[in-house]
Order: sequence, then structure tokens, then C-alpha cells
Amino acid sequence: MVELLSEQELHNLAMNIVGKDLEEQGFEFLGVNSELKRNPQFVALRDKKLHFVIVRVKKYPENVSEYNPVFMQEMKEHAAKFNARTFYAGVGLGSASDYGKPVEKGNDYTVIYNGLQEI
Repeated sequence: MVELLSEQELHNLAMNIVGKDLEEQGFEFLGVNSELKRNPQFVALRDKKLHFVIVRVKKYPENVSEYNPVFMQEMKEHAAKFNARTFYAGVGLGSASDYGKPVEKGNDYTVIYNGLQEI
């Protein structure tokens, strides 16, 4: 029987992808929140500047670079209270054999990640 990754498992996978990218860019993590619907996912420091990073999983045919502008504006205003920069990180996840199909447990997957987008 085919078992699909849950929303939380997909979210955790996306968090790992973005977290690795942040580490490679020299970010220091101050806070990591992997709970669904809790934001931001990463509070990180780089060059003595605070960064809030919002991670979202996208599934085919959603565009990984598109985000909810109203929500992101709210997050930007929240970050401004802490003198922090706000970033969006969309991660597209799909089956390796067919990106249009969902990710199955134990199977390879395809990732579309265009890096951080500053809001």
C-alpha cells in the first residue's frame, strides 16, 4: 500500500532543505519552529542582523515563488518591531517519477527551491 507524506512531514522536509541552505549561507539559528501554522519558521542571525524566514511547501501546479502578500506584509510588520528582515522560502515537493504526483514515504522526490526571497 502506498503511503503519502503527511502535511507535517512535508513541512519538516521543506524546513530541512531551507535550514541547510541557511547554514551554508552562514546564518546562526536563534529559533526554529517546525509546527504547522506557527510563524516564522526560522529566526536567524547573520552579519549581526536579525532575519525572519517563512517556509511554505508548494505542490504541483503551485508556483514555489508565489506567496500570500497580505500574510507576508503582516509578517514584515511583525519583523520590523524587532528590526528584522523578512524572507519567504517556498519549497516545491513532488514525486521523483512525476512531479505532479505527491511524495510517497520511502520514495525519491523532486525539489524545486529558488532560495530566499526578501519581502
